Parts: sequence; structure tokens; C-alpha cells
Amino acid sequence: MSTSPHMSQDQLKALVGRAALAYVVPGQVLGVGTGSTVNHFIDALAELKDQIPGAVSSSVASTQRLLAHGIRVYEANEVGTLSVYVDGADEIDAQGCMIKGGGAALTREKIVAAQSQRFVCIADASKKVDVLGRFPLPVEIIPMAAHRLMRQFAALGGQASLRMQGEQPLVTDNGQHILDVRGLKISQALAFETEVSQWPGVVTVGVFAHQRAQICLLGTPEGVQTLNFSQA
Repeated sequence: MSTSPHMSQDQLKALVGRAALAYVVPGQVLGVGTGSTVNHFIDALAELKDQIPGAVSSSVASTQRLLAHGIRVYEANEVGTLSVYVDGADEIDAQGCMIKGGGAALTREKIVAAQSQRFVCIADASKKVDVLGRFPLPVEIIPMAAHRLMRQFAALGGQASLRMQGEQPLVTDNGQHILDVRGLKISQALAFETEVSQWPGVVTVGVFAHQRAQICLLGTPEGVQTLNFSQA
């Protein structure tokens, strides 16, 4: 796909989705994330389906899309280490740490990321930030802990609200709820993830620092920019 200064955000997502095919290892199962950018990757991956055994998916939605293309989907426990995990991000910083979970699949995404040798993040240029936190931080929680966790985030200067779906709290693929936390500036992502992960009632915090990206393919009007965080 050629580039122009007038490419839409969706066109930029399609650009990086296709670029990620270069990181697919023939003959090996890969991990596939969730979201609009990943949907473009899945559509492009269909061209390589005869070269890979299949994929481990991080969400019901991605599983359905993979199967629709004739790509076999494995359960995480059926396979060992995955060669690569390809997923998007809501934000990514200069160290490859990310905020994820806008699509409510953060727990499964973090599990598949931890099972993978390399995390390749695909995103458009608007997702690159200096400090994480402008995007509301998703935190998957046990429902009975919601109000206490809201108070804990308030003590850190954040305003947490329950993610709703219509009149009811959104229920994740794991049967849990999500808090979206606004007003945070997360400059020490690794320490923040470690601390919040230990709070009783937190299932998964949407900071990916322990499972940060090694590569980010960033869609820009000038083309795909490759950021390498291996030494960051």
C-alpha cells in the first residue's frame, strides 16, 4: 500500500497490519491480539495460513475472525512458547511499555504476551506518547472489589469509573468487570504495574511493562516506522 499525507487512521492501521507479516515465523504457532489494528493483521495473515500451524487468540472476537479465514486456533495450554505475539496498544512509550485494554481483552492479551518470545506492537502514530496515562487505564477487577479499588486509585490521583455496556457494567470474556482510570501519569511503568497487580481484587492492570513490546510498527503518513526496544 502506498502512503500519502492524507491517509486515514484506518488506512494507517492496515499498513502496519500488513507490515507485521514480516515477523511471522513459518511453521510456528503465533499469538494474535485484539482490536481494529489487529483485525487488519488477521486479514493479511490469511495469505500465509498455509505456512503456519495456527494461532493462539486473545479474545473471542479475534478467534472468530481467525476461524473465518480458515486459520486454526489453539488454546494457550495446547502449545508451548509462541514465536511472536502481534497486538495493538492504546498507548506506547519510548521504552515499549504500553497501556492496553480499551477492547476489554487485557487479561487474555497479557497471558498470550507472557507466553511469547517477542511482542510486536502495531499501532498508528497517535498511540506514541512520552508518558503513559492520557488514555484511561483499563483494570480488570473482581466486581466485589470495585469501590475499594476506586478509593485506592483516588489516593494515587486517579479517577476510576466502572466501564458500562448500556445500563449494566461491561462483563469481560472472563466474567469480570473493568475500571477505567483517568488522571494518571505513569512514568515508572514497571513499578506501577508491579504495585497495582498486588492489590486484592485486581485481575489484570492494563499497563504492559513486564510484557512490554520489543518491536513497534508505527503507521505514519510517511510509511511504517519501526521502533526497536530490545535495548531500551
